[in-house]
Amino acid sequence: MKLVQSMEKTVILQEQEIRENLERMAREILEHNPPGNPFALVGIRTGGAFLAHRLQKIIGGMSGRTPELGILDITLYRDDWTRIGPTPVVGKTEIPFSVDDKTIILVDDVLFTGRTVRAAMDALMDLGRPRKIELAILVDRGNGHRELPITANYVGGMWKTEPQETINVYLQEGGHPDHVVIEPKEAA
Repeated sequence: MKLVQSMEKTVILQEQEIRENLERMAREILEHNPPGNPFALVGIRTGGAFLAHRLQKIIGGMSGRTPELGILDITLYRDDWTRIGPTPVVGKTEIPFSVDDKTIILVDDVLFTGRTVRAAMDALMDLGRPRKIELAILVDRGNGHRELPITANYVGGMWKTEPQETINVYLQEGGHPDHVVIEPKEAA
């Protein structure tokens, strides 16, 4: 992996590296969820939803077994939603299948404090009773920042960062060339 650094940001993943990490994660998901073990991918809106869709295509191409796909909005489950602003933008949750008795693989772009994943699990449990919940993350910022005891089952890569830094995942689906960067947090 080649790091590209500028004064403001460090690129840690380029398009090809993102694709390779997702392919490896897809192989791991298939290894841990053999045929006969129903599983579905649920992407956390927005970046996680984009990545879940990509994983669905990769898994289908590798195995001929295309998992069901859902998108989860966690806005009202966040423990800081009142701090977001006077009118938080709530996206649509789209899970067109029952989560009951399935392995649900939550997909997100970055794992930092664990609070987003906690909110996603709460939202998911309101929809039913999964047999098991697993977590697939493209970028893990390491346990040093974790505020909740949450660990991913499938990880693209881990980068330790400072509290004053952030990791941003830019994807074509969001209107950017695919890349992941470490950059300074914006001043509040």
